Amino acid sequence: MIDAHFHAWSLGRGDYAWLTPALAPIYRDVGVSDWLAQAQPQGIQGGVLVQAAPTAAETDYLLCLAREHDSVLGVVGWVDMLATDAVAQVERLARERLLKGLRPMLQDLPDPDWILQPALTPVLDAMARCGLVFDALIFPIHLSRIATLMERHPDLTVVIDHGAKPSRDNATEWTQGISALARHSDPARVVCKLSGLWTQVEAGNQVQVLAPWVSHLMDCWGPSRLLWGSDWPVLELAGTYAQWSQWSHAVLQSCTPEQKQAILGDNARRIYKL
Repeated sequence: MIDAHFHAWSLGRGDYAWLTPALAPIYRDVGVSDWLAQAQPQGIQGGVLVQAAPTAAETDYLLCLAREHDSVLGVVGWVDMLATDAVAQVERLARERLLKGLRPMLQDLPDPDWILQPALTPVLDAMARCGLVFDALIFPIHLSRIATLMERHPDLTVVIDHGAKPSRDNATEWTQGISALARHSDPARVVCKLSGLWTQVEAGNQVQVLAPWVSHLMDCWGPSRLLWGSDWPVLELAGTYAQWSQWSHAVLQSCTPEQKQAILGDNARRIYKL
């Protein structure tokens, strides 16, 4: 098994603006060893460490952690895509063996069309040329924008984080948007993470409430286009690593062994070139 999405952070670094004491269950330092303590009992053999701050310094920090821990198979980092030297930054990071992708945190930007501005074209072209994955941290409002992005950059590999974050307030928009993106995009280039869903419902809900969303994602993307991830430690705002892992296994019982293995590891290995 591969955990295609987990985090590690050190509060003292000071660049996690979103991480405040209000998020008490996860307002603490978390390291790779802390993740391993949760992941290894569930059969996890490695993972993809994903950025949580929009700074180049955090990307360097994550790469340092990855070099120290063999269980970190890859890193998804961040660059300032509007910087004058953004293309050079992408090219430099692409030479890092463990850097597998970049994530601009679109969910936190006020303009849903931000990613479509012409100034970003050279940067996205550089990512595609260098073989870096574009992790799309988005809401349903962004799904049509990602479809346009893929039309403009057909060689770019895109991973939709957390199923595009459905909620009860945007159920129709999400259902239609995620279906359309899956249907009209290149199956080899556009995939989706089965992660981060439990924290999209009100605290206190049992993980079983996610069944309709997971069923829809399975119908849309199929087992060859889904990557399982934990989104730990953010996951702890809803439940435990063990609960999410064990329920995921139960949901996937209807899959063949090959399909289950694809979702739980092989797809992540292929997409991120782990």
